[in-house]
Amino acid sequence: MLFTSERRLDDDVLEREFTLGEIPGILWTPGSASAPAPLILLGHPGGLRGMYPRLAARARHTVAEGYAAATIELPGGGDRPRSAAAEAARADLRRALKAGEPVDDEIVDRLVLPLVDQAVPEWRATLDALLSLPEIGGPVGFAGGVIAVGVRLAVVEPRIAAAVLFAGSFVPRAMFEEARQVTVPLLVLLQWDDEGNDRQAALDLFDAFGSGEKTLHANMGGHTGIPGFEGDDGSRFFARHLR
Repeated sequence: MLFTSERRLDDDVLEREFTLGEIPGILWTPGSASAPAPLILLGHPGGLRGMYPRLAARARHTVAEGYAAATIELPGGGDRPRSAAAEAARADLRRALKAGEPVDDEIVDRLVLPLVDQAVPEWRATLDALLSLPEIGGPVGFAGGVIAVGVRLAVVEPRIAAAVLFAGSFVPRAMFEEARQVTVPLLVLLQWDDEGNDRQAALDLFDAFGSGEKTLHANMGGHTGIPGFEGDDGSRFFARHLR
């Protein structure tokens, strides 16, 4: 892990950009802390620069609660190399949505499965590097999307102790079996009127999760309309499981 920039935000949050091989990311930590902070990984749909305002707001809220927060760029996002196959699948998805047609499972598989297969090992490598820093300790939470990435991480990464998942992206049917293997506590956020998401599939996925503690918060509104109070609910959720 190579830190490439550092700045202190006005609420005493230290923000550092880093690279891990070809993977860019950002780490936010409390400006002063007496002990290593628990870590929350911030998931997002890709395009780190475009997502930065929302990610930074989430990170600052997270750090104010006493955690460290980190995120990385997804494969194919931002300045990372594009996949011709993923671009073709994304174009097919947009055509189906624009035409008001059902999104074929084959399109979802082509778009999401390769992303999960590449992104999850990258998240795990990032976690290795972050937990080697003296200012960061366990346990670890995951918050955000892409939800399929969160599902796989929750299954294969034993250091993830709890997750807040954003149900705002398509999940391949093959991953529903993986969802049954998820056992960590979950809080799932669903926007009821999300025009780019299959609401029933999101409900079916929630039903499939094997966690003994799982909670679904469904709010009215579109994809980016998650109410601000969900941030406070997420903080209480992580306080129960990461403290």
